[in-house]
Amino acid sequence: MSGRTRSDDGPAPETQTPSIADGQPGRSNAPVLELALVRYDDRPDRCTIHPADATGVERMSTWISVDRSLVVDGESMR
Repeated sequence: MSGRTRSDDGPAPETQTPSIADGQPGRSNAPVLELALVRYDDRPDRCTIHPADATGVERMSTWISVDRSLVVDGESMR
């Protein structure tokens, strides 16, 4: 198996430029996020990131947690 997703005689895929639809988050209206750090003595510290204005059920369903060692300054990646 070659790992190809189309046959040699099929049409080439179209190249599309990503775009942000009106009302969708983008650089001009990116959500404000909060980071909560939990320190542990016996395992890696953990960071949980969630929208700052989320409350209740929305906050419980819009978060992500990662090891602290994986969090970097966004400006350093640009």
